[in-house]
Amino acid sequence: NRSTPTCSASNRPARQLADIVTGQVASPRTLRDLSLRPVSVLKTVSDRKAAQLELWGVASVLDLLMTFPRKDRYIDRTAKASVAGLDVGTAAAVLAQVQRVRSSGGHNRNRKVPVTVTVRDDTGTMEVAFFNQPWRAKQLREGTEAIFWGKVGDYRGTRQMVNPVVDVVAGVDEPVLGRQRRTLRILPVYPASAKAGLTSWEIGTFVEEALERAGEFLDPLPGEWLASLDLWDRTSAMRAIHGPESLDVIRPARRRLTFDELFRLQLALVLRRRAFEHNARALRHDVSPREITGAVSGTLVSRFLGGLPFELTTAQRRALAVIVADLAGPFPMHRLLQGDVGSGKTVVALAALLGAVQSGHQGALMVPTEVLAEQHAVAVRQLLGALDVRVALLTSRVKGKARAQMLADLASGEVSIVVGTHALLTEEVEFSSLGMVVIDEQHRFGVEQRATLRAKGEGDPDLLVMTATPIPRTAAMVIFGDLDLTVLDELPPGRVVVTTKWLPLPADEHIAWDRVRQEVAAGHRAFVVCPLVGDSLRVEARSATEECDRLRAGELAGLRVGLLHGQMAPAAREEAMAQFRRGEIEVLVATTVIEVGVDVPEATVMVVESADRFGIAQLHQLRGRVGRGALASWCFLLGDGGEDGVAGERLAAVEKTTDGFVLAEEDLRLRGEGTLLGARQQGHTDLLLASLSDPDDRFLLTEARRVAEAIVTGDPQLEAHPALADEIKLFLSEDEGEYLFKS
Repeated sequence: NRSTPTCSASNRPARQLADIVTGQVASPRTLRDLSLRPVSVLKTVSDRKAAQLELWGVASVLDLLMTFPRKDRYIDRTAKASVAGLDVGTAAAVLAQVQRVRSSGGHNRNRKVPVTVTVRDDTGTMEVAFFNQPWRAKQLREGTEAIFWGKVGDYRGTRQMVNPVVDVVAGVDEPVLGRQRRTLRILPVYPASAKAGLTSWEIGTFVEEALERAGEFLDPLPGEWLASLDLWDRTSAMRAIHGPESLDVIRPARRRLTFDELFRLQLALVLRRRAFEHNARALRHDVSPREITGAVSGTLVSRFLGGLPFELTTAQRRALAVIVADLAGPFPMHRLLQGDVGSGKTVVALAALLGAVQSGHQGALMVPTEVLAEQHAVAVRQLLGALDVRVALLTSRVKGKARAQMLADLASGEVSIVVGTHALLTEEVEFSSLGMVVIDEQHRFGVEQRATLRAKGEGDPDLLVMTATPIPRTAAMVIFGDLDLTVLDELPPGRVVVTTKWLPLPADEHIAWDRVRQEVAAGHRAFVVCPLVGDSLRVEARSATEECDRLRAGELAGLRVGLLHGQMAPAAREEAMAQFRRGEIEVLVATTVIEVGVDVPEATVMVVESADRFGIAQLHQLRGRVGRGALASWCFLLGDGGEDGVAGERLAAVEKTTDGFVLAEEDLRLRGEGTLLGARQQGHTDLLLASLSDPDDRFLLTEARRVAEAIVTGDPQLEAHPALADEIKLFLSEDEGEYLFKS
């Protein structure tokens, strides 16, 4: 997903601006100007190549210029690294041309006969062997120039690489002139796309023309900030990252463009927060911090907290104090509550909802799935106990007369708290007075959802976002930069540390099943989590059913084994959980519907099958379903580390620690930002250059936030910074741009 606006090559403007056609540059280029130029205006881009670029997601000249070379992937051709200079036993990269390709069928000692490629530069030849990769014969035809990254070996006196990483730089159909123009230079390596049929070399040729014809770039960042942050100007940075004269200029060029990326994001988030506060219609709630300490009694909040069968942690009390201050304050609350598994986020959120209810308003708890909504509704009713607070459930499964009655009661105010999915945002849902909303991270509000809720009441409801798993602070700044942050960094007393064991070998799996039998014999319960098998809930349900039958006849024969999955009717799911809690079901075979919201203190052991298919965050959430009481607990992870070994690193990390914040940092290191930003708002939060696992980029993120706040404080509408305002609007959706800049 690219963050830059695109201009479809198949829907080209009828009239091109004269300067880009003639090459005459009249004034510095803005990014908006470049976003309006399809790549077809470039002389080196044929209609066929334009179509290929569009297939790859590059339709405008701006898209092309923001297709940056891979980090640290530059070939220094001024140094002329040679085949003859390669040392056996070391990892190296070499740029060479394919001279000969050999491939045949058959097998050789359980390995397919390889595709063998002879490559050559002006100093010598080298053999490259690819096992189990027959498609290499087509990719690396004679005459192709490519970069081969791998360990250098020796085979019958000839240098050889086996299964190296390959970047095709130039295909056999490209003109000799293009290749000659790039000799004795530093060659950027672009993320070439085999699907679109594009090579790194071709992309470099297109970029070179685009830079030449673009000329000078307009720099929207005020000069005083460039100086204080020691940043290059945008023109120098763009030219250096795509066509560096030396390796030394790449880092400062990338640093400036990384700052731009982070600054646009943070500026948009600061503007969004200021616009929200400016347009807000706050509902002041009748709630006091003294209710948290017990100094005030008789209110819903104080009665709820006083009736809990456990003491709040210091972190919970601290979070509630901040939230209560928000509820009583002049602006609607706009807060992120982040906490580890079992840190007590639900209790804090429910106390906040009751603060709205005792003030004469209603509360809504919105969650991503119907299964989770049903589980939360049960948990909320149990926590509220004898308090006279009516809780309703709204999902697509609530139909007919029951739905009509519930909607009527919600509109009249008879319902105090409603738990539901995005069904809460539909037009048929009306509130008497919506005062507080708690929402899960995966469905956090965008501008449109916020406007929808605003229309459902007389004022803006207070908003509390709860994260399902901890995320690093820097990632939170990117994803939730317009929210205030509160962290629950303490677990309730008495919670045990779950012993986690990764069993990669099938021969060791009996250890897990033996522990399940021991725990059941002691009167405890066990979970068996079935693997993810696809996007279909129906397929996963079938997989869980089959595994349940297999375990009943095999490893867990003689035990009372039950089943729980998302395709079961709500009543059947609730009954299965009730039987599990009562001990009528001793082992519950389930899909990931148990990931959140299930609290059975007697559950002391979990077995996660094919654990290599799960991510770190999900494994951590699943593990949080055991060890919820004072009983010693275990979690067994079955599955190998996968062919690339990354799954093994994930499993080893989960085995090593139960600290969700440590695991979040490890997750960021292993996967980068991609998945963490999966819940992002459309457009401006895509990161093309910045890496939140890079300490330098984290520093730039903090600086970007500081600059954004300073500029917006002095110029809330960016009237004195028109170039910045235009650029921010370019990277936002039209609706959000209007929201941020309307008076």
